[in-house]
Amino acid sequence: MHQNKPLIVMALPQESRGRLERAGAAPLYTGVGKVNAAATLARRLAEIRCAGLALPLVVNLGTAGSRALPPHSLVACNRFAQRDMDVTGLGFPPGVTPFDATPAIIEFPPMFTHLPQTLCSTADSFATGPHDGDVVDMEAFALARVCVAEGARFACAKYVTDGADGDSAVHWEAALEAASQAFAHLYDALPR
Repeated sequence: MHQNKPLIVMALPQESRGRLERAGAAPLYTGVGKVNAAATLARRLAEIRCAGLALPLVVNLGTAGSRALPPHSLVACNRFAQRDMDVTGLGFPPGVTPFDATPAIIEFPPMFTHLPQTLCSTADSFATGPHDGDVVDMEAFALARVCVAEGARFACAKYVTDGADGDSAVHWEAALEAASQAFAHLYDALPR
């Protein structure tokens, strides 16, 4: 069987504010962090496979911080790195997972070609200081990694809510309304 509808994956309902549901989507909310993201998406993809359906395009829509881009930027992410994987003490470069063939930077073909293409740097910490990557979040690398493992197509767009600094928590909350509007427009434009 074939499934045409993309699977929208987000960390929190606050990021969509119900707009995607009103547009006909049924977002998969994973919770915050890499473990929650990976476990939730892997479980859903397994359910889809068990139902005899083809894996859908997985689309991560979410908020991010950035020191490189101004707040309220909407960007596509097609490259993903894990900024908190550090096994340098054993001689591995930063970002490399030991004894895993997955590259330190996972890359997918661009989906949202009208948006700037960026590197999303993921960690299980809310970035408030200097970082690598164009944008920072807490889930995208894990979602991309699950899609690599399962052979699913993956696309990602991030709305920059804050400057990944000491004021991030205040700016994140204030930008959620605009972020949810941007995500609804992107969803409407997705192929089905």
